[in-house]
Amino acid sequence: MDIPAGLETTSNFNKVYRLRKSLYGLKQSPRAWFEWFTKVVKGYGFVQCQSDHTLFVKHFPEGKLAIIIVYVDDIILTGDHEEKIDLLKKLLTKEFEIKDLGTLKYFLGMEIARSKKGIAVSQRKYILDLLNETGMLGCKPAETPMDTTVKLEESDGSAPVDKGRYQRLVGKLIYLSHTRPDIGFSVSVVSQFMNNPTEKHMTAVIRILRYLKMTPGKGLFFQRTTKKEIEIFSDADWAGSVTDRRSTSGYCSFVWGNLVTWRSKKQSVVARSSAEAEFHAMAQGICEGIWLNRLLEELRVPLKHPMVLYCDNQAAISIAKNPVHHDRTKHVEIDRHFIKEKIEGVFKVSYTPTNCQTADILTKALARVNFEDLTEKLGMINIYNAA
Repeated sequence: MDIPAGLETTSNFNKVYRLRKSLYGLKQSPRAWFEWFTKVVKGYGFVQCQSDHTLFVKHFPEGKLAIIIVYVDDIILTGDHEEKIDLLKKLLTKEFEIKDLGTLKYFLGMEIARSKKGIAVSQRKYILDLLNETGMLGCKPAETPMDTTVKLEESDGSAPVDKGRYQRLVGKLIYLSHTRPDIGFSVSVVSQFMNNPTEKHMTAVIRILRYLKMTPGKGLFFQRTTKKEIEIFSDADWAGSVTDRRSTSGYCSFVWGNLVTWRSKKQSVVARSSAEAEFHAMAQGICEGIWLNRLLEELRVPLKHPMVLYCDNQAAISIAKNPVHHDRTKHVEIDRHFIKEKIEGVFKVSYTPTNCQTADILTKALARVNFEDLTEKLGMINIYNAA
C-alpha cells in the first residue's frame, strides 16, 4: 500500500491513515462485503431469515416467492416467480459486478443434474481430482468406507505419519461429506485423530478413498413427491469409542421424503447406559427438527402433521413419554424435560426396529449388505451408472 499521491510527509509525521475500503484477504473483507450485500438486498424487499442468515426470501402477493442463497461471493437465485428473478438479476447488476452462469449445474464443487423425476447432487469431479492428487486412481476399490473389525484409538502403537498430509486429506473428506452421508461416520472417526495421526489412522483414511474409487458418482437424489411430512431418525452406538468409551450419536432428517440434514458426532459425555446414549441422540435430533420447522415457517410452508422422531430403543422412548422414571433419569434431567416438552406439541416419537433404523449408518461401521441397504434408504443413487 502506498501513501496517496500529492500528500507530503516528514520524518516526524504522526498521523494514521484510515482505509475506507476492505482489502481482499483480511478477516474484515467478507464481513464488509456481506453487510453491503445484505443492505442492498433488503432494499429490494427481501427479508433475511433468522434460521439461516445467508438466506434471503421475498414473498409476493400472489403466493409466489424468490430466494437468494449466499456463500461469500457465490450466489444462487431460485423461486417460482421468473419475472421477479430476472428483474432481481438486473438490479444486482447495477450494484455489483456479477456474472450470470445460467441454470445451476455446478456450485462450490457440487454437480447438480435435473430430470422430470427430481434433482441429483454429487461431487464426482471433486472425488476424481482427490484420487488423482493422492495417486489412487488405480487403487483396488473397497465395498464399504470402514472395516467392521477395526477399532481406532489414539495410542495404537503404530508409527506416526505426516501430520500435514493427514489433516489435508481429512479436511477434503469433510467437505466431501456434504453430499455423501454414506461416509459421514467414517470421516467423523478419522477426524478425531488430527493431532497425532498414525499408520493405522492413515490406513482408515485410505480405506475411505478406496471406497470412493468404487462409487465416485454416487450422490443425493431429491425426488418429486406428494409427501408433506418431516421424519427424523436418531440412533446411538453406546460406548463405541475405545479411547474414552463415549457414545456416537447419529441423526438424519427427511423433509417430504428427501434427506436434507444428517450428522455423526461423538457425544460430549460418557453415557452410563444405552438408553442414556439414545436419549442424548434424540435430543440432538429434536433440535434439528426445531430448526427445520423454523426454516419452513420463514418460507411460509406450515407443517400439517407433527414431526415424527424414530428411535430403536424402547427404554429411551418409554423415558421420553413417561416422566415417572426419576431414579433412572436424574443424570439426564435437562434432556428429559426438553424432549418431554417437545413431544407434547410438535413431535411424535415412534419405535422403529434396528434393521429399519436409517441413522444406524451414522453411528457404526457396517457390513456390505446392511450398508448398501441403508445408503439406498438415504436416497443415494449413482446417476452415472443409471445412464
